[in-house]
Amino acid sequence: MCEANAYLREGNKEELVLEMVDKVVPYEDGLLLEDIYGRRKIIKAKIKELALVDHKIILERD
Repeated sequence: MCEANAYLREGNKEELVLEMVDKVVPYEDGLLLEDIYGRRKIIKAKIKELALVDHKIILERD
C-alpha cells in the first residue's frame, strides 16, 4: 500500500495528525488531508518533508 501517516513537527517533536493519508491537496491557506476511508482533515501547515519509503509526511506550521 502507498499510504503515509502525516505528522506535525514542532521543534524536535512529531505529533500524528492523520493515518493512512491518500491525498494531500493545497486548500486555502493550508492543506486538506484525506485518508483511504474518506476522512478529511484541514490543517494550516506546509509540507516540510516527504519520506515515502518510511510512509511519512512531515508538516510544519506556517
